[in-house]
Amino acid sequence: MGKRFDKDQTLALAEFTIEHSGDGIIFHDWQGVILNANQAACRLLDYSEKELIGLTIQDINPDSNQETWQTFWAELKQSKTLSFEARHRARGGTVIPVDITVNYLEFGEREYAVGFIRDITSRKKIEEEKAKAFAEINRLREQLELENEYLHEEVMELHAFGNIIGKSLSLQHILKQIEMVSPTDANVLITGESGTGKELLVHEIHKRSPRSSQPLIRVNCASIPRELYESEFFGHVKGAFTGAFKDRVGRFALANGGTLFLDEVGEIPLDLQSKLLRVLQEGTFERVGDEKTIKSDVRVIGATNRHLKNEVESGKFREDLFYRLNVFPIEMPPLRERKEDIPGLAGHFLKLAQEKFHRRGITLSKGNLITLENYDWPGNIRELQNVIERAVIIAQTNRLVFDLPKSSKNRNVFPKHQFANTSGKVLTFDDIKQFERENILNALKSASWKIFGEKGAAALLGIPPTTLTTRIQRMGLKKPMD
Repeated sequence: MGKRFDKDQTLALAEFTIEHSGDGIIFHDWQGVILNANQAACRLLDYSEKELIGLTIQDINPDSNQETWQTFWAELKQSKTLSFEARHRARGGTVIPVDITVNYLEFGEREYAVGFIRDITSRKKIEEEKAKAFAEINRLREQLELENEYLHEEVMELHAFGNIIGKSLSLQHILKQIEMVSPTDANVLITGESGTGKELLVHEIHKRSPRSSQPLIRVNCASIPRELYESEFFGHVKGAFTGAFKDRVGRFALANGGTLFLDEVGEIPLDLQSKLLRVLQEGTFERVGDEKTIKSDVRVIGATNRHLKNEVESGKFREDLFYRLNVFPIEMPPLRERKEDIPGLAGHFLKLAQEKFHRRGITLSKGNLITLENYDWPGNIRELQNVIERAVIIAQTNRLVFDLPKSSKNRNVFPKHQFANTSGKVLTFDDIKQFERENILNALKSASWKIFGEKGAAALLGIPPTTLTTRIQRMGLKKPMD
C-alpha cells in the first residue's frame, strides 16, 4: 500500500495542480469578487495575478450585471454545479468565448465559488465556419430547387411546342434574325399574338448565345401578384415582410451570367418599371429588406402580345424602358400568315399526341391538311396543338376529325374601307387577289419600296413587316429596275 500524503503535501500538490492546469481557475466570493486565480486564467485574460484579484466577475464578463448575477448565484447555490458557455473580456477589450464549470463552496457561514474556464475560440471559429458552409449549402440547394422548378416549367413548354418547325419565308427571316442577334448581348423584344411560339425563339437565342452554359430563367410577369414583384425579381431577406420566413433568391440572381426571359413584359405595373430599368441600366439591385447591393450580369429577352409603342403613347409603359428592351425587335407572325408551316407543325403535334395518349397508327390525310389550312387559327400554334390532341383523343379509327368552327373569324389583312368602292358588287376570289396585289404595289410605290419603318409600306397597310414580306415573296412582286 502506497504512502499517504500528509496535509502539507496534499496542499502543496493541490496548489501545484491549480497553478499548472491548462484551464483557467478563478476563486471568488458570493458577490463575484475575485479572490484568487491561476496562471492560465491570468494568461487568458491578459492580467497579472495582482491585477486580476479584486476585480469582479462583472468586470470580466460583459453579459453579467447585478440582476443577472443574483439569478446566477441563486441557481448555483441550489444546484451546486453549473456548466455553460459565456464570454469573458480581456484587459485589452478582446472578448473571448469560454466554456465554464462553476462549483459552489461553503466555508463556515461564508459562500464561495470556483470556476474552471476553457478558451473555446478555435471551436467557435470551426462552428461558425460550419454554420456558414451549411447556410451556403442551403442557399445553393434552394437556388438549385428554384432553378429546377423553372427549368421544369420550360421543359414542359418546349415539349408542348416542339422545336421551331416550318419552312415559310417569314419564319426563315426570323431565323436569320436569331442568327444575327444570338452571339451578342443585346436585349431582344419579341412581339406577336398569344400562342405563336415566342418562347421558342427565346430558347433558340439563348442556346446560340455565349451564355448557353448558364441558366435561362423565365418570369411570367402576368402571373405575379403586384405586391410580390420586387421579391420575385430581386429576392428578399428573412423578415423583410409578413410571410418572408426565409431568404429567397430572386430571378435576377438566378439568371446571373445567363439570360432572363420576361414573358408578358407589358404586364409589369408602371410604378415598378423604374426599378427594372435601373437594373438594366446599372446592372445592380438590392434584395427586399437588404441594403447590400448585388451586381447582375444578365441578358434580358422580353416577350409581349401587346403593342408596347401604343402603351408608351398612352402612358402605360415607360418610354425609356421600352427602348432599353427594344434594342433588337423580332416580330413572330401569326399562324394564319404562315400556313405553309401547318403541315409540318400538325405532323409534329400528331406524333407527340400519339405518344402522350398511347394511340398509334393515326395519320393525317390530305383532307385533314386542307381543313387545317383553311382555318384562320385565332389561337395560333397553341390552338393547333390543342385541336390535334383533341382529335387524337376522340378518334374512333385511324382517321382524324377536327372539331373546328364552321366559319372562322374574318381576319382580312386590309381594312374594310379599301373595298368600299365595290358598291355592293360581288367580287370573285380572283378579283380580291388582284385587288390585294394592286393594293400592295400601290403601297410599295408610295413608300419607294421601303418595307420597314414608320413611312414604310407595312405601316401604310397597317400590317407587320414580316407579313408584308411574305405576301411580296408569295406574289412574286419585285422592285422595278430604274
